[in-house]
Amino acid sequence: MTEIENLKRRDGKTLERIYTSYRSGFLMFASKYNLPQEDILDVYQDAFVALIENAEKGKLDGLNAELKTYLFSIGKYMIFGKLRKNKTDFVEIETLPDGLEWSEVDESDQQIGLLENSLKKLGDQCYKIVRLFYYEEKKLDEIMELLPYQSKDVLKSQKARCLKHLKEMLSKN
Repeated sequence: MTEIENLKRRDGKTLERIYTSYRSGFLMFASKYNLPQEDILDVYQDAFVALIENAEKGKLDGLNAELKTYLFSIGKYMIFGKLRKNKTDFVEIETLPDGLEWSEVDESDQQIGLLENSLKKLGDQCYKIVRLFYYEEKKLDEIMELLPYQSKDVLKSQKARCLKHLKEMLSKN
């Protein structure tokens, strides 16, 4: 049985192994944000519960990313939510290049800087679309309420053009 199937069944050994093996890496990753250790531990536990629930709902079926990357991504969004709620200033690391694990991220990492610079060069509208869709996990309908698009098809096409442009910019570097 795969890890995801074991998560769905709430297999105790699998849950314990995943929880303990990713915990220290997550705590190290999350420590760069201005949150108390207690809050970081709460976020990790909440992210772990969300991981299990998403597995049970079938959201992890066909997952292309590593389970660790998926778990850290859930935690990252929870951290950002807490920081927004607390109105704390923070710097987001937008995303990770393929194959790079959150625990390996160094803020001076050249790939992260390249990705951040490329995102900024996309232009305001593309930046907003990419950010809302991928980082804030908004649905297209929600984005249409926030940005001046009258048609979901037009928004989808614009998002595809933005991603194509981003990939081209990244491949040139």
